[in-house]
Amino acid sequence: VQQRNLEKELNAKVLDRTGLILEIFGERARTKEGTLQVDLAHLNYQKGRLVRSWTHLERQRGGAGFLGGPGETQIESDRRVLQDKINKLKHELETVRRTRDLHRAKRKKVPFPVVAIVGYTNAGKSTLFNRLTGAGVLAEDMLFATLDPTLRRVRLPHGTPVILSDTVG
Repeated sequence: VQQRNLEKELNAKVLDRTGLILEIFGERARTKEGTLQVDLAHLNYQKGRLVRSWTHLERQRGGAGFLGGPGETQIESDRRVLQDKINKLKHELETVRRTRDLHRAKRKKVPFPVVAIVGYTNAGKSTLFNRLTGAGVLAEDMLFATLDPTLRRVRLPHGTPVILSDTVG
């Protein structure tokens, strides 16, 4: 309620910490899985924040005579709609994960070692990855620029092929 009042008073979008993090992740997610995960987190966040001030709005269920009565409240309707969207996203995410698992299984059959670039947030992992692979992954001086791991095949200086992984962070 306070957030909505502040938005109305300031005529601007007001975010709490969780909302801000979800906004940042939403802007920077690049893969289908990353986007679905952010969308799912956002819906779960919204579901927990439904305001009870909507409960005075009742919908009629219909029916004749004494069989009629109060229908679902607006908040119940909103919860149901959000839950339906959550269930749909979970199903889509599961499909994407199955595909990713198939790709992972195929990579395990490749005789190349996987080398992961790891380090602190904003340490230059993506910049190094781009230099070594020629890839064009987002490499910015900002937190959480990389939300999705990226893999590329490269040859080490002595000729050994490896799969190089740019990690999240």
